[in-house]
Amino acid sequence: MLIVEPAHPLDDGPRALLEQSHDLMTTLFEPEENYFLGFDALCAPEVHFIVAREGDAVLGTAAVVDKGDYGEVKSMFTSPAARGKGVGAALMRAIEDHARTAKLSALKLETARELPAAIRLYERHGFTECDRFGDYIPNSTSYFMQKQID
Repeated sequence: MLIVEPAHPLDDGPRALLEQSHDLMTTLFEPEENYFLGFDALCAPEVHFIVAREGDAVLGTAAVVDKGDYGEVKSMFTSPAARGKGVGAALMRAIEDHARTAKLSALKLETARELPAAIRLYERHGFTECDRFGDYIPNSTSYFMQKQID
């Protein structure tokens, strides 16, 4: 049974999965095109960090950074072995529930054009393309999305 719950990013399971994600991103993109949060940033009080797990096996991670009037989705990653099993969808539902509880007006995110599966996941959850936001530097890979929260 898939369980989605808050977790600490420095615990062994989440940390190992986040390291996989960071390794993948550094393989795919130039350093200036990588915007993943480091471990210290994921431990900040304005970050709500969650995992999806089956038993002790962490299958996915996600975070929402409270930016005041909106939340920014970060650290969305599903273990390659768990892809296609609904892990990303379960994490997205939990992120949206958190955003409603926190009374955030919208969720925003930055992903990459070269990650079509991620873009499709976000689109299935009602995200649409939007303009660059925050302090992101223009580049050729970033793709920005947002969703209004009811």
